[in-house]
Amino acid sequence: MGIGATAGAAAAGGIALNAQASDGSAASSSADPLVFDPDAYTRLTTTVTDTKGTQHSVTYHFWKALTYVAHPVDATYQSLNVSVPVEIDGTAVDASDAPILFANSVGGYMPSSVAGATGVGGGGMGGGGGMPGGTPGGTPSGSPSPAASAPGANGNTNATGGALATNQRLALAAGYVVVEPGARGRTLKDTSGTYYGVAPAAIVDLKAAVRYVRSNKGRIPGDTDRIVSAGTSAGGALSALLGASGDSPLYASRLAELGAADASDAVFAVGAWCPITDLEHADGAYEWNWGGNATQSTGTTVDRTVSGRLRALFAEYQASLGLKGLGGFGPLTARNYDDYLLRQYLEPSATAYLAALPDADRTAYLAAHTFLRWDGKKAAFSWDGFLAHVGTRKKTAPAFDAFDLSTGENNLFGAGTTAARHFTEYGLAHDTTGTGGKRLDADVPELLRLMNPMYHLVRKPNPHRSKHWWIRLGTKDTDTSLTVSANLAAAAAGLGDDVNHLYYWDQGHGANTDPGDFIAWIAKVTGHRTGRR
Repeated sequence: MGIGATAGAAAAGGIALNAQASDGSAASSSADPLVFDPDAYTRLTTTVTDTKGTQHSVTYHFWKALTYVAHPVDATYQSLNVSVPVEIDGTAVDASDAPILFANSVGGYMPSSVAGATGVGGGGMGGGGGMPGGTPGGTPSGSPSPAASAPGANGNTNATGGALATNQRLALAAGYVVVEPGARGRTLKDTSGTYYGVAPAAIVDLKAAVRYVRSNKGRIPGDTDRIVSAGTSAGGALSALLGASGDSPLYASRLAELGAADASDAVFAVGAWCPITDLEHADGAYEWNWGGNATQSTGTTVDRTVSGRLRALFAEYQASLGLKGLGGFGPLTARNYDDYLLRQYLEPSATAYLAALPDADRTAYLAAHTFLRWDGKKAAFSWDGFLAHVGTRKKTAPAFDAFDLSTGENNLFGAGTTAARHFTEYGLAHDTTGTGGKRLDADVPELLRLMNPMYHLVRKPNPHRSKHWWIRLGTKDTDTSLTVSANLAAAAAGLGDDVNHLYYWDQGHGANTDPGDFIAWIAKVTGHRTGRR
C-alpha cells in the first residue's frame, strides 16, 4: 500500500474525534448573514497520522455548516465548515496567517454537503434529490440513485467518487486552515420536478464560498490571499475551473442571484486530481487514448466508426488549441501526443516506481511485465505496450455525451424538468432517445464556457487565474483520457504559470499517493512558515 493509500485509510478509517465544547463558544448571531463569527466554534481534538506513520494530536476550532450566500437555494449544500488548528502535539499554533486549504469533496458532479460533518474531513455527503430550503429528500423519481450515479467511486475516493479527507487532515496537522465547502449537484430536484443543481450550479456555489472566505478577511483565521483549492475527479475539474476562472465576469449575474459576498473569488493555487473536465471534447480525447482497448463491461472494442469519428474530432480540437508540450517538446498534436505522454509522463513515472522498489521486487515486476525495458536507471516502452498493460477501458463510446443520454454528464447539462441533454453536436446527431432536436439548446454553449477551465486558459486567458498548479492522474485511470490533464498543464505552463504535474504509475482513478508532497508544496508556493509558538 502506497503512502497516499496509507494516509487515506487513516483519514477515513474511523479515527475518533474527541469533541469538547469550547469555553464560551456560544456566539451571538450577526445581523449580516455573511459575517463570520470568530467565537462560534467548537473545540475538538483528533489524531492525524502523517505520511511517515507518525501520529500527531491536533486540537482545533471547528465552525460547522456556515451558509455562504445570503439567498441560498438549498442551505444543506450551500454551506461550509472551517477548521483551525490551535495546538499540535502540545504546542500552541497561530494559524492567523496560514494558507487556507479549500478542499471540496465533489464526485461525479453529485451534490456535496458538509452539514452532517462532526469534524474536519467529514464533508462530502452526496444526495439524489432534495427540497430547497435545506431539507434533504430521497432520490427523485426517474433519477439514478446516488450509488448508481457514482461510477468513479472506488477505494481511492468517497462514496460519490470525490476526494477522501487525506489532504484536509494532513493540512490541519501542518498548521493550515481548512475550509470544506458543500455545493449543489446534478441530481438535486425540487417538488415541482425542477433540477436545481445542474450546470453551472456547483462552480457558482464554490465561487460564492470563496467570496465568503475572502470577504471575512481579518475575521476568519488564515491568509485569505493564499487560498489553495483542492478536489478529485469532478471535484478536481471544479478545482481547476475555480483556479482558471477567478473573478471572471461570466459568473457575476448568477452569483448576484444567490446574494454572494462582494469580494474576489480568485484562488492562489490549485490542486486537481484526475480532473474530469473539457467535457465537450472528452469523447474524442477518450477514443484517441483508449479507442483500441476493449471495454470492461463487454470485453470487446467499441464501434469502430464511432470511435474513428471521435478520434478525428479530437485531432481537430487538439490542433486548434495551439499548445506546446512541457520540457521544450514543441506543438502538441494528435499525431505526436503518444510520444509526448511517453517521454514527459509515463516513462518517468515507471522509472520512479521501479527505482523505489527493492531489488527482488523490481526483478519480479519486470519479469511479469515484459513490455518494460529497464537499463538500471530508466524505464522505456512503446505506446502500444503501455495500452496493452492498462488493459480494458472503463467506458463505452461515446464516454461522456452518450447517444441515449445515460451518462452523469448528460444529467449535468439537464435543465428545468429535463433530466439530461446532449452537449455535443456529435452526440445530438446520433441521439437514440427521440428527444433531440437538430441543434443544441441555445443555452448549452454558454454552459460549456462556464464549466471548462480551458476556455479561461486558452480561448480567453484570464489574468486573474491561479498561477500555481498541482495536477495528478493515475496511469491506469480510464475514467477519462490521459490527454485531459496534460492539456490543462500545458495550457497553464504556456501562460507562464508554475505547474507541478505527474502521473502515478499503475494507479487508477482518484489516486493520491504523494499527499505529503502536496502539503509541502503549499508551504513552498505560499511562502508559509510554521506558526507554532
